Amino acid sequence: MKELTMWSYINQEQPILLEILEAYPKNIDTALFQLPDFDDILILGTGSSINAALSARCYLEKMTNKTVTIQEPFNFQHYAHKVNHPQLVLGISQSGQSTSTIDALNHLNKQSFKIGVTSIPNSEITQVTDTTLDILSGKERVGYVSLGFTASVLALMLLGLRLGVHLGIVSEEQEKQELVEFKQLLEQIELTIKLSQSFFKKNEQSLRESQRFMSIAYGPALGTAKEMETKFSETIRVPSQGLDLEAFMHGPYLEMNDTYRLFFLDTPVKPLVQKKAQLLRTYEEKVTSHIFVISIKNERTPTLADPNRHLLLPEISDENKCPLLLILPFQVLSWFISRSKGIDITKRIFTDFSQAVESKTTVQDYV
Repeated sequence: MKELTMWSYINQEQPILLEILEAYPKNIDTALFQLPDFDDILILGTGSSINAALSARCYLEKMTNKTVTIQEPFNFQHYAHKVNHPQLVLGISQSGQSTSTIDALNHLNKQSFKIGVTSIPNSEITQVTDTTLDILSGKERVGYVSLGFTASVLALMLLGLRLGVHLGIVSEEQEKQELVEFKQLLEQIELTIKLSQSFFKKNEQSLRESQRFMSIAYGPALGTAKEMETKFSETIRVPSQGLDLEAFMHGPYLEMNDTYRLFFLDTPVKPLVQKKAQLLRTYEEKVTSHIFVISIKNERTPTLADPNRHLLLPEISDENKCPLLLILPFQVLSWFISRSKGIDITKRIFTDFSQAVESKTTVQDYV
């Protein structure tokens, strides 16, 4: 049996995500069975689950014309004001065993229709929801999710598409066109992985020596920046942060120095946002010589003196779908930077953590 690692799961993403797309809309329709009318959408999740929600929110809102609110389940349960109107609530837990998400789902009003979004259809989360959305990626046996994250983003987007059809917002022809675009995008995953490997090799020394990583994004790409924060913290184990473009300009820019490695996520966006991002990149190049751009557009960013620091990915015209490809470089970098630093992430650490702090309903049997 082939060894299961984060890298092996990354390399399964293209074929498995294409299979998930091929299964549309069967698993989505199962999740939406007997869905009543609802006013808005609430998503509960933590860790990579909330990052997946952030990555899919703009697409969900565009397809459904519904407001999507995303909350950490622990804060929602203990501190948030609970609305008293019909909501569609998505509780995301890839393992289906997140205690905070399960507990929060138990504290919703009776008007809420609850869908458990998970890769384990018979897991604990499904016992407290009305239906289940199986993301169809199967159980990920390593603790640093990659395939499961991208599959969660895709599942949420496809849920949004099907909801749009059910609500009469998306026509049958539009649905078909969206599916064509998803297929074309997913067929670029293997190329994106290869490009990301090459990017790492060209910048290995700079990335290996870093003691602080930051990424800056806007719009749908913010979920990617937050997942970079999660993955780098888990695997490279140095301070890492993903920030909104505007948020970075209000305080965090003051901590920048030449020891930082700063990633800009460059996606198709309206000119005003593009100009602001360009002005910030130009300024920060005076502060650190370790700026990198990961671009989803087919053009070079002129401020970068070294083209090796610009990772140019296959072009995507729909900004809302960009997170499906944009996360792959950070997954690849998590694997290779950790190895370059001498960190063997196949060796588990803190194996008693989830049991000690009761963050999962059972001990995780990762390999």
